[in-house]
Amino acid sequence: MNARRKPPSTTKTPTQNKIRPELGQAIRLRAYELFEQRGKEHGHDLDDWLQAEAELTAGRKKRVVE
Repeated sequence: MNARRKPPSTTKTPTQNKIRPELGQAIRLRAYELFEQRGKEHGHDLDDWLQAEAELTAGRKKRVVE
């Protein structure tokens, strides 16, 4: 028997599923600012995104814990 496998699904990462559109836009803008501050050096997009996300969600996480 040759069972057909389903193709891998294109699911979003957990972070992408939880980000509100306006927060996502703010993260994109901050990540771009970090890119510009680095002199527009390519190859650090994930680092910039994660730093921007951490900066912008730090207050949210703190409020949730309290």
